[in-house]
Amino acid sequence: HEDRDDVDVEVVFLHRAEPDLEFEGLLKRQHTRVKYFQGSLMNAMDLERAKVHEADACLVLANKYCPDPDAEDAANIMRVISMKNYCEESRIIIQLMQYHNKAYLLNIPSWDWKQGDDVICLAELKLGFIAQSCLAPGFSTMMANLFAMRSGEPSDDMQAWQNDYIQGTGCEMYTETLSPTFTGMTFSQASELCFVKLKLLLLAVEVRPDDGGDTKISINPRGSKIPANTVGFFIAQSAEEVKRAWYYCKACHEDVKNENQIKKCKCKNFIGGMMVHSVLKSQQIGQHITTDGKPVQPNGVAATKSGLQPPPTAVAKTGSPVKKSVSMKEESAPEIVPENPRAPIRQDPMRNGHPVIVQPASDFDFEKTEMKYDSTGMFHWTPARSIDDCILDRNQAAMTVLNGHVVVCLFAHSDSPLIGLRNLVMPLRASNFHFHELKHVVIVGAVDYIKREWKTLQNLPKISVLNGSPLSRADLRAVNVNLCDMCVILSAKVPSNDDPTLADKEAILASLNIKAMTFGDIITNIESMGDSKDALNNMGDTTVKRPGPIYGTNVPMITELVNDSNVQFLDQDDDDDPDTELYLTQPFACGTAFAVSVLDSLMSTTYFNQNALTLIRSLITGGATPELELILAEGAGLRGGYSTPETLGNRDRCRVGQISLTEGPLAKYGEGAKYIDLFVAALRQYGMLCIGLYRILFRDTSTSTDASSKRYVITNPPNDFNLLPSDQVFVLMQFDPGMEYRPGWGDGKTGDRIPRSSQGGGGQKKGDAS
Repeated sequence: HEDRDDVDVEVVFLHRAEPDLEFEGLLKRQHTRVKYFQGSLMNAMDLERAKVHEADACLVLANKYCPDPDAEDAANIMRVISMKNYCEESRIIIQLMQYHNKAYLLNIPSWDWKQGDDVICLAELKLGFIAQSCLAPGFSTMMANLFAMRSGEPSDDMQAWQNDYIQGTGCEMYTETLSPTFTGMTFSQASELCFVKLKLLLLAVEVRPDDGGDTKISINPRGSKIPANTVGFFIAQSAEEVKRAWYYCKACHEDVKNENQIKKCKCKNFIGGMMVHSVLKSQQIGQHITTDGKPVQPNGVAATKSGLQPPPTAVAKTGSPVKKSVSMKEESAPEIVPENPRAPIRQDPMRNGHPVIVQPASDFDFEKTEMKYDSTGMFHWTPARSIDDCILDRNQAAMTVLNGHVVVCLFAHSDSPLIGLRNLVMPLRASNFHFHELKHVVIVGAVDYIKREWKTLQNLPKISVLNGSPLSRADLRAVNVNLCDMCVILSAKVPSNDDPTLADKEAILASLNIKAMTFGDIITNIESMGDSKDALNNMGDTTVKRPGPIYGTNVPMITELVNDSNVQFLDQDDDDDPDTELYLTQPFACGTAFAVSVLDSLMSTTYFNQNALTLIRSLITGGATPELELILAEGAGLRGGYSTPETLGNRDRCRVGQISLTEGPLAKYGEGAKYIDLFVAALRQYGMLCIGLYRILFRDTSTSTDASSKRYVITNPPNDFNLLPSDQVFVLMQFDPGMEYRPGWGDGKTGDRIPRSSQGGGGQKKGDAS
């Protein structure tokens, strides 16, 4: 693809069968760069013919339509063993269907992810994408488009919404070393400079630990300064654009207005490495950027969320300076007094990774003895529960007040292959949520099947199982499907060989079934709860106790498809031509459909840029680390762990979220402001990185702001893009350590909190922090 730097890659296919007609057409069109050998990877002679030992990398693709995923994985792992046996240096990127088979790769002696070997686990990523869509609807589409190479050229014969969407699909993820000018800036200063001056979106940086260990990727980190020669992760339209980050030089380019003129310059700073004055200079630029020239704290934080101030005496003990929290209102006041006096929140000995003084007389601290997180500190953990404790029948479910939860409609026979539900639930249990913010997960399906998956789920909190059918309306009503934040439709059934297009029949029927339901009677119940406002007027306002949608078409849904072409049956009102590519169809653009085929392009992304996969994986899985992979490879599931300062520090990491521009402190940007104004304000005031918009799809001319209209995804809009009050914004938000649960919260007395969008749980009233 011409967006890449390196386009003259020769590709050799090795397969047992002869190519089919469609494939032969491709071979003829690309005959200079593509060769096809008939043979087996298990045969050393064939490996010799294909010159595997001279290859830059070997990519092993799985058959996603196979009847037995475990057998497919086992065969592909054998192929890897055969190749590694033939030439152990060769770099191998393999697709696996099932997460639990990842462990077997670790047993191959010459398998080494530090040398570039990598595994793309379809179940882990697919369910991870879907899980993130429960937190920020549409996110799966945005991420899938980031690693697919597309040009994203708008054209005149498309509707306006399609042009906005298609321009976003042209964005990809690239890495580039940051120029010396960035050294010493904080991440948010660097990100702002990249966005405003270079028209690049900086998402993350690669951090080398002081002890010389493996590099870690920090997504939107806060506070820390950027060292020299740091690698940054960008979202941009082409590899060419990203070079600006390496060429940018304070001395030569400060006044350049057109970002395309930022080319290699000849000044001494750039060539001679880092001069001392340029470090000081970049800190000054950084300071100037963040505060518009206002004075700033020595640690470079001009305005962060108002939070409780840890006692300053803690500095003396540890030697690490405690970050000062600064309220947004007084730009340079170092201490903050809570405006409305309230009962003090109990401060644990460790908060946000900084020591807080505790009375020495604290005799026995129950909180320390209880295990709340797993041993890595990345996920919420609970002692194992038996599945019988979590099974609800229809009546119990109807008695439970479910709201803002996630409903998983699961089609499976009792002997269907396992899909690894753990990969769906774990990202929703990441430790950078507070316990009360976790969305309850209700699985509707056959208990016999879920029993086989249960040992991977038994240590994750807030899961219920309803033994029923996802096609039964009574079961769906019992779990309040109309009040859920997301309804996920999955099928574990094996596609039959005779007609692969029927593989998605259950998923499509379930999704059409929910769309056809009406929920009229529920409104009356809510009104009688003393809510005098007209229920329908209420629907525009997303944070009040919102009555659920009256029609099933407004239930937020994401359907997993095996076969791309079936996407045409999901939306009745779209005018998609049956031959439209998946990514151009309306259900995909809106984030209501996800097909595993989009993960194929991740193979080539990983080949060109190994770190991209690591970044995507840590963003999607909510914090899977190599250490955690080893624990799960043992097969005993997540282990609980006592909280230590180190594991609690792991909670302080970024997560995906969605904020609404209807109200709250950023609402003023919904009134006709440009995207760049919102970007800068969110980053400066809240440390949030905006990565895209979720905009209502206005088909008709009516200006309804119904909170649950169809929306579509716009990835990284241009700087001068006009915002609408109804827009929702995809953000990478900071962990907010100060908001523990308080019953009285949310009565409107606390000011500058950003309201979550309607998908945010409607749980604002439960004391959710934003």
